[in-house]
Amino acid sequence: MAVEVGANAGRSVGPDAGVRGSAVHDSAARDATVRDAVTYDRTAVDAVDAVDAVDSCHATRDVQAASTHDATTTVPVAASGNVVGRIVAIMARLRDPEHGCEWDCAQTFATIAPYTIEEAYEVADAIARGDISDLKDELGDLLLQVVFHSRIAEEAGLFDLGDVVNAISDKMERRHPHIFGDAEVGGHYLWEQVKAAERLEKAGQNGALAGVALGLPALARAEKLQKRAARVGFDWPDATGPRAKIDEELAEIEAASEADRLEEVGDLLFSVVNWARHLGVDPEAALRAANAKFEHRFAVMEAEDAHFAERSLAEQEEAWLSAKISPLP
Repeated sequence: MAVEVGANAGRSVGPDAGVRGSAVHDSAARDATVRDAVTYDRTAVDAVDAVDAVDSCHATRDVQAASTHDATTTVPVAASGNVVGRIVAIMARLRDPEHGCEWDCAQTFATIAPYTIEEAYEVADAIARGDISDLKDELGDLLLQVVFHSRIAEEAGLFDLGDVVNAISDKMERRHPHIFGDAEVGGHYLWEQVKAAERLEKAGQNGALAGVALGLPALARAEKLQKRAARVGFDWPDATGPRAKIDEELAEIEAASEADRLEEVGDLLFSVVNWARHLGVDPEAALRAANAKFEHRFAVMEAEDAHFAERSLAEQEEAWLSAKISPLP
């Protein structure tokens, strides 16, 4: 069983990709494509047959003329059961230097990284709103980011989508030895042990804080750093310590010069995250909920008074107190 998601998924997409069908290719070309395909053979995985995978990249929509090489050239349609092959082919077409999309061709890892982060947040937003239809769309947008990065890497000869899928599959099996290996018991502790061993194998990542992503939101990264430090015993025994630290940091902010204020406010926020962690509160989720609450109450004030912006601060404060008692959605 094999799924074609690597280099060959994009090779059939070129100037005349829309006019070539699988019937055009002889058996030798077909066999060569299958041999080159990235395969993933697992008993527990329901993979697509290699023939179907090849066909998905060669099957085409009808076009009027075989000589059409302009923007109307169509993209191969995925055969039933290989929907991933379709988006891989689409991305390859978009990145085609001659006939692709100018914007897509100009992108790099760095330029699309902000979109990747944005799409992850939009997935979380759809979940928070309970919008399942929107969640489906947002998951698709996030998947596109994975395909996009993988295509850029493939063009540079670094890796392709098949490598990405195999890498995460290997990682999940490696981190669940009690499911896929010989370990008798599992749990979070075993997961962390495996992750620590993986970090040791990476150059320069042998410290307790190694590998905490710089791109994480600051509150989430602070919490993760604190948890890592706590694993080696560097932590307050209870919530009393971090609570006292907040008072200390507040006093330091008040005494700080303007040049030092940024650093001291950062120390305060770090201490608040630490206190929240000891109280069993996710600081990122707590702040997200506070943002939503503020937005709701502010919208109530504006809805009840078309001239809210013209009111005095005292009048706005009165409206705020009234909005606070309105039920949250």
